Amino acid sequence: MPVQYKDYENVFVMDHPLIQHKITQIRDKNTGTNQFRSCTEEIASLMGYEALRDLPLEDMEVETPIEKCMSPVIAGKKLAVVPILRAGLGMVSGIMNLVPTAKVGHIGLYRDPETHEPHEYYCKLPKPIELRTIVVVDPMLATGGSGVAAVDFIKKHGGRHIKFMCIIAAPEGIDRLHAAHPDIQLYIGHVDRCLNEDAYICPGLGDAGDRIFGTK
Repeated sequence: MPVQYKDYENVFVMDHPLIQHKITQIRDKNTGTNQFRSCTEEIASLMGYEALRDLPLEDMEVETPIEKCMSPVIAGKKLAVVPILRAGLGMVSGIMNLVPTAKVGHIGLYRDPETHEPHEYYCKLPKPIELRTIVVVDPMLATGGSGVAAVDFIKKHGGRHIKFMCIIAAPEGIDRLHAAHPDIQLYIGHVDRCLNEDAYICPGLGDAGDRIFGTK
């Protein structure tokens, strides 16, 4: 089970050994693109298993080889996965492996190199977004600016049931996202020490987007 962070009711840190092991693998600067990408996907699946444990269910009738029975399925309009571009794309397949029927939206943000604040350049969400459980994914939660902006955009479009999932987070980012949106659930793979002067997470794992896509 995830561990509650500080006294934040909706913020949880994963303590599963498999998640921690795979996070160590992607931290390693010698881990290549292919392994980094596959580990990121696996971490997303393991975290998604915990983050989605409260999806609503309803009964439907099925016929087994023996008899008919009522059996639970995910209720309503189900799930929307919304990666923050571009690094968040590396986590999408991990969630889709769990819920193949999920719809996928995209939010494009870039960080100003001087102010470190986010700027939107793209937002496309599946409809009706207000009826879905929405999982926003981004491997890194650093300053929290992109996370806050992404949730702002989703709420402006009518989204209500929102979860945010990241692999590595800095305390500064957690505090900022929770202060801005205390109503959303936040799931974190590991909480690192701090941000450096360039707003990179320490010890972190470098630029997740570059490492997922093999760019610099």
